[in-house]
Amino acid sequence: MYLEAKETARLYQLLSEKLGNDTTEAMFKYIDNKTERAVEASIKTLTTKDDLAKVKYDLSKEIGNSVKWMFVFWIGQFSATVAVIMLILKK
Repeated sequence: MYLEAKETARLYQLLSEKLGNDTTEAMFKYIDNKTERAVEASIKTLTTKDDLAKVKYDLSKEIGNSVKWMFVFWIGQFSATVAVIMLILKK
């Protein structure tokens, strides 16, 4: 951290000598604003624990619903198979 501040101060000094104080100050403000906006945009897309909990809840709900329909399908298939076997045995 200390090294970054030292490097930034040195860069500011060098640019001030070449570009002038006003231009250097404007450039540093521009870079700071751009960096801040990029960080804020990244933070907006981060997932929180609440988001993950909601996804887990929704997923478990859907899995339960799928299992229910699988049982309905299996019972239907079993009934159809038994009916076909009964028809074959009656002949």
